[in-house]
Amino acid sequence: MPARRTRFPVLLLLLATLLTAVLACPAPNAAAGPILDMLRERRAERSASGSTTSGNTASGNGTSTRQAGSTAARRGSTPPDPAAIVPGSRRLAESYGPHPAQVMDVYLPPNPQHAPVIVMVHGGAWKIGDKANPGLMDNKLARWLPKGFVLVSINYRLLPDAMALEQAEDVAAAVRRVADAAPGWGADPSRIILMGHSAGAHLVALAASAPSLLDRPVAGAVVLDSAAMDVPAIMKHRHPGFYDDAFGKNPAYWAKTSPQDQWSPKAVPMLLVCSTKRADKPCVAAEAFAAKTARSGRNTPVLPQALTHGEINHLLGLPGAYTDAVDGFIAARLEDASR
Repeated sequence: MPARRTRFPVLLLLLATLLTAVLACPAPNAAAGPILDMLRERRAERSASGSTTSGNTASGNGTSTRQAGSTAARRGSTPPDPAAIVPGSRRLAESYGPHPAQVMDVYLPPNPQHAPVIVMVHGGAWKIGDKANPGLMDNKLARWLPKGFVLVSINYRLLPDAMALEQAEDVAAAVRRVADAAPGWGADPSRIILMGHSAGAHLVALAASAPSLLDRPVAGAVVLDSAAMDVPAIMKHRHPGFYDDAFGKNPAYWAKTSPQDQWSPKAVPMLLVCSTKRADKPCVAAEAFAAKTARSGRNTPVLPQALTHGEINHLLGLPGAYTDAVDGFIAARLEDASR
């Protein structure tokens, strides 16, 4: 009996020691923000779809029927109702390719005429996520739909169905479809803004950097907190395993998927928004990218924000200096495109 009484304090001491050690451990330097964001998104998607399917970690281009089914099960969130934000607005469900993932939601304001278009690309570590992720579009619709914008939120093929370059090609294909369909929506195909968050920000930056990817004019690109601007630099150092899934093992492929390697003076003008709260310092990567463009006489503004990785995405559209700065960049790019 005495021996039993001493066990309880010992267990409490062990638990306290373990908790202290966990709290003292720093977050992993590589992509701590995207990992946490991916976990939150996966939780939200499972809740929305009732799915408990776990993610795949295959790194090849091929996929089995079972894997494709798993990818499909991670999608299916309910899009927001634009009429609840601006009466008379509506949502169209469109496709831009033959794959089931090559679909998009198109949010139209009432009676659009020569409307500018924002094309949003969701994040999720290149392997999960949805065009209707909780919190993805709500504040953006509330900000830009009343201003007469058309907003488009796209899905694209995910790992293991497609690696990063193929995903960027999907983004370019979506832009092509948006530009071709825009006149029928009452929108202006010469006034398209690309926007993406996290992995989606990388895809937007890559498409905007590589003139060979985009075959339709894009007025500007808003890159929301991507640390993957220099892919070879990431891959040559310690990094999370999902980077291997997205970028493979071939240095030549790393360069093809690296916005910094692909950038040329013909690139689409970009605004780089970055979180100052992330351990992997995306603002350093953004400043390095901006320095490269400056050496060719191009100004690439960097907008650091004291927000978390998820807040950079979800809070955009709310009233405040952050949204105003992004809005200012968009307005300037649309004005230039109209000249």
